[in-house]
Amino acid sequence: MYKLLLDIGNTSLKAAVADGYKILTIRRSEDFRPEFLRPLVEQYRLAAAIVSSVRGDGVQTTEWLRTYIDKVWMLSHKTPIPIRNCYATPASLGVDRLATAVGAATFFPQRECLIIDCGTAMTIDLLSAAGEFLGGNISPGLQMRFKALHSFTAALPLGYAGSHTPPVGGNTQEAVEAGVVQGAVNELEGYLTQYPACTPVFTGGDAFYFAERIKKPIFVIANLNFIGLAKIVEHNVHI
Repeated sequence: MYKLLLDIGNTSLKAAVADGYKILTIRRSEDFRPEFLRPLVEQYRLAAAIVSSVRGDGVQTTEWLRTYIDKVWMLSHKTPIPIRNCYATPASLGVDRLATAVGAATFFPQRECLIIDCGTAMTIDLLSAAGEFLGGNISPGLQMRFKALHSFTAALPLGYAGSHTPPVGGNTQEAVEAGVVQGAVNELEGYLTQYPACTPVFTGGDAFYFAERIKKPIFVIANLNFIGLAKIVEHNVHI
């Protein structure tokens, strides 16, 4: 069964087509209009679709898809999922975090997981061995940290995460870049130390960047959110 999986994030829309849990193609765009999806709808015989949106504007896309696909879900805290959501305020939980947790439970069943999504924001979430989403923390991502230093000071330059960021800056540009990168690395290694019994699972756009700099062993799964969305579709089809 071909499934269309949509991740409408803070800065872009990512669309994937999956056969089971195998991702066949991924498209990305900063154009949030549903028409961006037309080539995928026309190319594949899609049996189901799910929309995960953190922007609050997924309704239009969901309704557009329902004119072409029989089974379409817009992910929310009310959508049946194969893990238990123990968040104190489930309506406020970002559906991207929920989908990623389901993805981790799919890859690592009956294991405690520390899930770190390195995107626009960094989210650090805990999943119990019993499949319970326990909550987590939210921190600025790399680009947000660089932009904040540049925007809220008078003279600091805009930094970026380069491939050879020094441990200590020898000039102001290097100081910004080393400070942001090393600060984020130390933060993440602190979580790994705090939760040694958990399986560490990294995902998101900067996951591989951090994987090269963190000393502890971790798993990096690039499309963890899409795996979670595929699992949620499968769960709802069989309810």
